[in-house]
Parts: sequence; C-alpha cells; structure tokens
Amino acid sequence: MTDTISTATGRLGWTRYDTTWMLSLFGTAVGAGILFLPINAGIGGFWPLVVMALLIGPMTYLSHRGLARFVCSGSRPDADITEVVAEHFGAGAGKFITLLYFLAIYPIVLIYGVGITNTVGSFMENQLGMTAPPRWILSGLLIAGMMAVMMAGERVMLVCTQWLVYPLVAILIFVSIYLIPDWNLAAVSEVTPMGTALKTIWLTLPVLVFSFNHSPAISQFAVAMRGEYGADGSAKADLILRNTAAMLVGFVMLFVFSCVLALSPAQLAEAKAQNLPVLSYLANVHGSAFISYFGPIVAFVAIVSSFFGHYMGAAEGLKGILRGAGIGHGEQGERGLGIGVALFIFFSTWAVAVMNPSILGLIETLAGPVIAAILYLMPMYAIHKVPALARYRGAASNIFVTIAGLTAMSAILYGLF
Repeated sequence: MTDTISTATGRLGWTRYDTTWMLSLFGTAVGAGILFLPINAGIGGFWPLVVMALLIGPMTYLSHRGLARFVCSGSRPDADITEVVAEHFGAGAGKFITLLYFLAIYPIVLIYGVGITNTVGSFMENQLGMTAPPRWILSGLLIAGMMAVMMAGERVMLVCTQWLVYPLVAILIFVSIYLIPDWNLAAVSEVTPMGTALKTIWLTLPVLVFSFNHSPAISQFAVAMRGEYGADGSAKADLILRNTAAMLVGFVMLFVFSCVLALSPAQLAEAKAQNLPVLSYLANVHGSAFISYFGPIVAFVAIVSSFFGHYMGAAEGLKGILRGAGIGHGEQGERGLGIGVALFIFFSTWAVAVMNPSILGLIETLAGPVIAAILYLMPMYAIHKVPALARYRGAASNIFVTIAGLTAMSAILYGLF
C-alpha cells in the first residue's frame, strides 16, 4: 500500500486537482452528522471517545480505499460503481446492489432539502430579524441553487465545494479553540468500566461511520481519477483518500473533543433528549452571540457541501437502475436520462422540503446497514472473488475492514431491534 502511494506521489506529484477532490470528499462527509456527533460520541465518556478516535481514522481510510479500488477495477475507464458491480457479479446482482445503493443515499438527499430550508429560514428570522419567504418558495430557491451547481459540471462543483469547505474548517477550528476556557478536565480522570466502555464504542460506531462517510462521491471520484491519471488512477485515489481521512479525523475530532470537554455528561444527555445540534445547545447554554450567529452558518455550509456528494451518488444510482430497465442507451438517450434524473430529484426533494418531515434519525438508521455493507463488506468480498483485484488479497487491512463493517452492522441491527 505504502509503496503504491509513494510511487504515485513521486511520479505524479500533488496537484491542485487533487486538493479540490480532497476538499470535495471532506465536504461530502461533513454533513449534518457532525452537528450531532459530539453528543452521540461523547455521551459515553472521555476514554471510549479516545478509542473511537483511534479507530475511525483507519476505518474511514481503508474502507473508502477498498470501494475506490473496486470501482477502478472495471474494464472500462469511465465505468461507475453500478456498471462495475454488473461486470463483476452479473446483471442480476448488479441491479440489486444498484437499487440498494440508491435507496441508501437518496433519502439523505431529501433530508438535506429539509435541513437547508429549516436552517436558512431560522437564520433569517432569528439572527437577521427578517420574515422568511413562504416555505415552498424558500425551499424551491435553495434546492434549485444547489442543483444548478451540480448541473454546471464537475469542475464548477469542485470549485464551489472548495470555497465552502475552507470557511467550514476555519469555523470548526475557531469554535474548538473558543471552547477551551470552558473545558472541564475532570472527565479525563473518570474511568469508564470496561464492559460499559466496550458497549459504548460498539453502539457509537454506526454514528461515526455515518458522520465520516463520503462513499456517495467515491464512484465519481474513482472515475475522475482514472480519467485524469489513467493507469495511475487507483494509486492516486489511495493517496487522496489517505489525506482526506487524516483531514477528517484531525479537524472533526478536535471539534468533537472540544465540545465534549466543554459540556458535562448530563448536558450532553439533555442535548440528546432535546434533539438539538451541539452548536444550538451550546448557544443556549453559553448565551454566546458568536456561537448563535455562526452555528447556522456551519449547518448551512455543512449541508450544502454534503448535498453535492450525496446528489452525485443518488443520481448515479438512479441512472443505473433506469439503464438496467433499458432506458437511456445511446448518446441522446444518456442526455435525456441525465435531465430526467435531475428533474426527478429536484421535484421530489422540493416536495419533501415543503412537507418538512422529521425523519432524519429514521433515515440514518435505515440507510446505515446498506452503507456499511456497500462500503465495508462488498469491496472486501470482491477482493477475494474478482481476478482484477487479486493483487490486494492477503492484506491484514482486509480483515480489519471486514470486522469493522460487521461490527458496525451488528450495532445498527441491535439498535433497530
């Protein structure tokens, strides 16, 4: 693995294109989940959180690397995940996994339509003192704006994500440092019983997997790497994914630790009971004008940047389903398919945003097992079955990813039943 990465680095170097993709993947992962992650991950105590921080880095990198390698193993350089699955596992399995892939990602796109409308409407009324437009107008304009960026093409989306992620990272760092005077280091000296700690880590893994997940963008990312770097695309993807994972763990876990140390376990439990994002709860507890003003901005930027990556995955999945049904073949058919998929996602997301359902937790729970299966287990199975991936067999990382995926899925199913 290291040899492959160092070879790619020496031959190709790091480019601005790599940076924009790294930021795009970071933005896909840092969605609404980060606003609840400190509450869900920190409620079990400080030391279980330390163990989780040590685990989530390799889990994030190795699982996404496996999925990217799987997509890059297709015989056609421009083949996306739906086409590679069909190539390796047959048309029937391809259609089934494509359907699961779409059903795991598409509901999250719908929820981001709800989230962006609520965030902007609340910000206009509470922070700016304005009267928000009618919900159907506000949601339509916001979703159309995000869709317009996606329809403008990959390069425009990458540039927009880059400019969204920079302020997001800056605000996360600033809030983390801003909370340092409120840290209560007594939590560090509290030792959680081993049984309780292990159960806490087990049940929190799905939250971490979801919060660090950028798999919806991995297929298009892998295709872009093969288009840009040819035979070196897989090795370059490894390098970018490694740096993305390091960036995620560094900035996000700093934010999580700072929030957890600034709040007591009782306060974290209260925030969870109130179903509030951590910044909203901090604004209520601290009465800080800074947090009350920047909290909605963080939520807005996180949702928009994550919407882009999830839209890519949902659109790709739906196109794969329709192609499997014989729709959209040929250049003209492909263009019509793209327009039809975009219109469907726009109008369905708009309709759900107007209805304003409260189903985020349900969607995360239902999408979680499918995401874990596709991200952790399918690529590991493919490595042991597909000749094009034979060179990756026998690595200890394969066992680690498989165990991590099974553990996360067992925790999700335990939470369900």
